[in-house]
Amino acid sequence: MNYVVLAVLFILSGFFMKYSDDLYDEKHDLVFSTFFGILCAIASVAATVYNTGAAYIFISILIGNLIALKVDGIHHIITLIVFLAVLLVVGIPDLSLVILLICILTILADEVCHEIIPKRTENGFLSLFFEYRFLMKIVVLLLAVCGVFDIWVFVCFILFDLSYAGAGIVFEKFN
Repeated sequence: MNYVVLAVLFILSGFFMKYSDDLYDEKHDLVFSTFFGILCAIASVAATVYNTGAAYIFISILIGNLIALKVDGIHHIITLIVFLAVLLVVGIPDLSLVILLICILTILADEVCHEIIPKRTENGFLSLFFEYRFLMKIVVLLLAVCGVFDIWVFVCFILFDLSYAGAGIVFEKFN
């Protein structure tokens, strides 16, 4: 398996995910936010069918964000439809429901705590921990250490997160 390809897919997914969101939330640009959302869906579904660890991560991001009510714009709905349509055409990977549930609950906790904790505590560590959604990073690392995921999936997930943050910086600089 070529982890360079997987890393590129994670990087593209993270970048397009954040850029799409910022375009919609800050600029109210439905056309380009949808365009970047579709690119995110394509990169995410490609990683999902390419690697089982990526499948756990991207499917749990999708389900966790749905449960957390973070699918809050038409660009998200179109991205969701593209992701699911392509996944249904190429086939959903065979996943352990226990591992998927662990990942979904972790994403859900990260998303909910990201909104609540920094506003309700003066504890700098907790604020930063949930501001940057470290819970899923820790769980992915633990799953890799336990042999559920390859350690390179963890590295790719960190690259996804760095790319996501980088897209925010790019958006701020050029918009």
